[in-house]
Amino acid sequence: MATSTSAKSVATLPQQNVIELTSSVDSKIAGVSVYSHRAEVTRTFNLALTPGQNQVEISGLPRLLIQDSLRVEGKELDTRLLEESEEIKPLRLRKFELEQAIERNDQSKDTLKKYMDSLASPRTASFSEVVETTSEYDIAVTELQKKGNALAEDLEVVTKALSTKQRALKDAAKTKWDEKLSLKVSVRILAEVEGEIELSLIYAVSNTSWSPRYAIRVDTHSKDKAVSLVYKADITQMSGEDWTDVSMTLETATPSFDKTLPTLGPWTIRAYKPAPYPVILSGSMPAPLPAYHAVLQRPISPSWRRSRSRSSSPGEVMYHTPATVRPTILPQLAMVSSLGDVSATFGVPGITTIPSDGARHTVTIASLELDAKLCWVSVPKKDAKTYLSAKIQNVSEYALLEGPANVYVDGSFIARSTIPAVNPEEKFECALGIYPAIRITYHPLAKKLSQSGLLSKSKVYNYTRRITIHNTKNSTVEGIKIIDQIPVSEDATITVKLISPALQLPNFSSPANAAPVSPGDTGSVPSSGKGGLFRNIGGSGNNSNSPSDTPSDKALKAVAKSVKVSPGVIAQWNRPDDLHSITGDGSTEETKVHRSSESVSDSSEPLDLTALGKDGKISWICSIPPQTKINLTLQWEVSAPVNTDIVGI
Repeated sequence: MATSTSAKSVATLPQQNVIELTSSVDSKIAGVSVYSHRAEVTRTFNLALTPGQNQVEISGLPRLLIQDSLRVEGKELDTRLLEESEEIKPLRLRKFELEQAIERNDQSKDTLKKYMDSLASPRTASFSEVVETTSEYDIAVTELQKKGNALAEDLEVVTKALSTKQRALKDAAKTKWDEKLSLKVSVRILAEVEGEIELSLIYAVSNTSWSPRYAIRVDTHSKDKAVSLVYKADITQMSGEDWTDVSMTLETATPSFDKTLPTLGPWTIRAYKPAPYPVILSGSMPAPLPAYHAVLQRPISPSWRRSRSRSSSPGEVMYHTPATVRPTILPQLAMVSSLGDVSATFGVPGITTIPSDGARHTVTIASLELDAKLCWVSVPKKDAKTYLSAKIQNVSEYALLEGPANVYVDGSFIARSTIPAVNPEEKFECALGIYPAIRITYHPLAKKLSQSGLLSKSKVYNYTRRITIHNTKNSTVEGIKIIDQIPVSEDATITVKLISPALQLPNFSSPANAAPVSPGDTGSVPSSGKGGLFRNIGGSGNNSNSPSDTPSDKALKAVAKSVKVSPGVIAQWNRPDDLHSITGDGSTEETKVHRSSESVSDSSEPLDLTALGKDGKISWICSIPPQTKINLTLQWEVSAPVNTDIVGI
């Protein structure tokens, strides 16, 4: 095959050779690349060319073929897209016209029947008028019935002719006729010598898609690689042709049809000036609006009538350009876009068969073993259940797309979750559902009232809350986080005093100048002495702005220090998105705090220690041996003048 020849050599070549091929008979699908809302198909043909012009006509291609995507492997090959058979098109058009005429005829009969039904209402009419109306109705219905019978006979004839022609085309094509495979492609090849070639026809089709799906398997007994993730793909296609025993790739990239960088137009502002009211002279009328009358004078199309009827205002007129009906073979816009560097090509192992049935077909992309840190969290004040979550690092080379996931913990299905879009080496947090092996009992609140003071008496409420945690597993569970809270005072006359656990919170009002402290500076201290005393957490109980009111770094670190409550249990002011591992002696090893949507880095993000404790939330980090119960105690006092009514307790 030659890509170019001289004018002299072309003149000496024989006449054009026509080669007719059927895609399903004379070719095979060499590969399919599936995108979010389309697929690219590669078909290969083996051809025997003769010297000169060779016209290759390939029929049986899907009607959903995207025209702009059609190409042939090779240089200077002329391709063009042909419509369906010229013998089929007029018959199909005539069939459509007859079906529309029959529908209009039926509507006319329905209209006459409704009119006659409306005459059944009581009204004054003579007998002769009734007879005349009934006679005219019979004549009109008879004419419509005759017309309908004739149209039905014509439709039957055209339908039979269309079926006969389709059967003839099916026999000629040596394959089963399928209306969805009725396009033809013509390829012109100029050859100087006789020979055989392999021709690759590449085209895109719509009505195809794939989406990710995951199965997360968690082994709570494993110390290393506790989470395995099975990466799957759900493939759906209704392109019209079956993909049988093909090599398949899945693409995460989204085709871009508009690569122009957007520009900003001018943004101007001005003072509002109301429009002047029109002056109407006495005895004169305002001129009619030309646009309004232009609409009324035009024939009212069905699309305009529908838009007008939906108008909420009686005097509002909506102008609509008739919508252009797009052919089904145009490409659909992708709805899933790549996030950051989340763009990859996945090769499906082996060969795959995906029929054109619209059903979901699942293939496995990979099975991954991932690094993960498990965390059990409970907020028993709201819900006494324990929720399992994991901070997972994607140590694989695969980019994970957002998709649903089935969660299996220790071999049992417990929940459905969602995997976010994650790049390789990125960390993400995944909810794993409710963990029934950790049982929480939130005991009723105990309350005592007393009075104190000699001159200015105060009433003191003492509250005690007990929480029981039961580990029913046969192994130790580390890192159980229990979150509770004490009230926060918004009144300077009301004081809240934390008694147990004995966490510290300095009383300050101007923390703006305090520098953030790294979480690595926190530690544990023995439980001793009185609890922290604070009022107006998050408020301004003291209006002084002197430097002495600004907390020092030492005071801030004291706030952040955790308190050992019992062996394997520590308490601290709650901070979001942190994980701890508990050793046997109750000491803590804090992990670095990261935002789940950010990439992993070696440096930890600073904690704003001035915000700790202001919301009154406390967390216990527990390590519980197998088949063991532990008790946590939260105790606080609320003091106020005797005649003060306290709201919120």
